[in-house]
Amino acid sequence: MRANLPQWTAALTWKAAAFITVMCCALAALLGLLVHVSVTDQTVGEARDRALTRLTEVTESYEAGDRLPPGAGVDLTGLPVRLKSLAAHGQRGTMVGDHDPHPTMWAAGPADDGRALAVQVDYAQGAHTIDALDGAILWSSVPAIGATLLVGAFAVTRVTRRLHATARVARRISAGDLDARVNDPRTKDPTRPQDEVAAVAAALDTMASTLQGKLLSEQRFTADVAHELRTPLTGLHAAAELLPAGRPTELVRDRVAALRTLTEDLLEISRLDTGGERLDVAEVLLASLSERVARGSGTEVRVVRDVCVETDRRRLERVLGNLVANAHKHGRDPVTLTVDGPVVTVRDHGDGFPDYLVAHGPQRFRTEGGARGHGLGLTIALGQAEVLGARLTFDNAPDGGAVATLTLPQTGSAVTGSAAVPQTDGTPSGPGSTRPRDGAAPPETGTGT
Repeated sequence: MRANLPQWTAALTWKAAAFITVMCCALAALLGLLVHVSVTDQTVGEARDRALTRLTEVTESYEAGDRLPPGAGVDLTGLPVRLKSLAAHGQRGTMVGDHDPHPTMWAAGPADDGRALAVQVDYAQGAHTIDALDGAILWSSVPAIGATLLVGAFAVTRVTRRLHATARVARRISAGDLDARVNDPRTKDPTRPQDEVAAVAAALDTMASTLQGKLLSEQRFTADVAHELRTPLTGLHAAAELLPAGRPTELVRDRVAALRTLTEDLLEISRLDTGGERLDVAEVLLASLSERVARGSGTEVRVVRDVCVETDRRRLERVLGNLVANAHKHGRDPVTLTVDGPVVTVRDHGDGFPDYLVAHGPQRFRTEGGARGHGLGLTIALGQAEVLGARLTFDNAPDGGAVATLTLPQTGSAVTGSAAVPQTDGTPSGPGSTRPRDGAAPPETGTGT
């Protein structure tokens, strides 16, 4: 099983730094080894030549019966066993001593009666030369590796900084900011070499421009269609009002009203897409506004804690109205609207939201599994919530039913009061009040999920 590595190891900068460090160390080790082998071969070779030359002179003196010079003799003490065995078999050879108190180069050749005639040459200078060379290689490699690592890290950091900038722009585009661009300087100057990062940045900018153009074209098309439908629908509505009373007339008026609602929803969607909406901010009591939205729909309003917020009353009514209408249209009673400070929750007891909606949010006119198409109500609610600076989430209750939660930015103050006391007309007052609303017709809202 693969071990869990620290999060920082995933960064390209650290990976590149580790790669550069390993390559620098490997290169330094390889070059140092080559220099060490070359110098050692040369130094040892010179020492062997001196030892063999002296062995030749000592052999001539030994054969002439002359006295042997110091450091030469037959079967000398300290002579390596392998070299002694080689001389006993009639061959000549050299070897650096293994256990000598001072570095020594031995040379040996055959003597009479299977003995070895050997000489020893001082090898201290050669050994010192090799040791000094190894130290120089080691201490020169450390700053060389450090300097190379710094230069490499600087070069890699410049690349990763550009990659991070490209990633930030990509995240901004994913969040809906289609005006975001990388604008890499290399892509602006064709005379400069275009590396891979510049190619990715240019491709991302091109993709964003193309996507923005297509979305703007679709938004203009939606707005134009909705505007063009308004005029004939107005005439159709007026003509429907002139029809004689009867069931066919009711059906025609109902379909015309639904078509007008859809057209207004399309216009509202197009305005939200353009991002040019402006807020008309005022102080609003959430409990009062919620009761007004729920009036006539059979929705139970629960006030856990009332609060005064600064928001756009009309847009907030639109959001809550769409949530309540969606709960009644696609869920089952009882439908409950709960106010708990700046958090407003609308819940039904139906089958709940589809999985895709909980995971990705509402999608316009989506049809799934042969069911009827979904409308624009929740899409408009989500768009208006974003204009208000609020957060609208969708979830399913553990015991069944859809739950839509609107969290408003609380800039006002909490409203204190005692528990609800039933009035003579049946109207509760104060926080903690609970009452189903019915009577007048509900405000017009968008379609469902």
